[in-house]
Amino acid sequence: MMTKQAMRPLLAALCVLPLSAALASPLVYVPVNPSFGGNPLNGSVLLNEAQAQNDYRAPVSRKTPADRLAAFEEALQNAVLSRVQSAAIRQIVNVDGGLIPGTVTTQDFIITVENNGNGTVTITTTDRTTNQVSSFTIGQTDDF
Repeated sequence: MMTKQAMRPLLAALCVLPLSAALASPLVYVPVNPSFGGNPLNGSVLLNEAQAQNDYRAPVSRKTPADRLAAFEEALQNAVLSRVQSAAIRQIVNVDGGLIPGTVTTQDFIITVENNGNGTVTITTTDRTTNQVSSFTIGQTDDF
């Protein structure tokens, strides 16, 4: 059997146990991620952790000499086409910016500028190799 002195701590513990249960509060979920309502100061910590774990490396694209040559040829072709376009525009636009009615023929295209008489101008472009036709109409002031 236990002595009185040995039972005192046991009784004290039994008395405190219901008191500690009465002081308990319910568990409340608090998110960590600031995207879901957590503390905004956690953002940089979470980002640094994610970046430290990321082992993906983007592939390095290396252009072969053939790729560089193709890119150079395309740039050269665009430059030549730009010069041809500028020459054609000089023939259909006067110094004041007005359109000159008529037809301009290049090696690949036929460009026709027509005054419709109602204040509009129709510009028609015909591809000489495929005979495809593209046209558009614009409003025109009295520059004609």
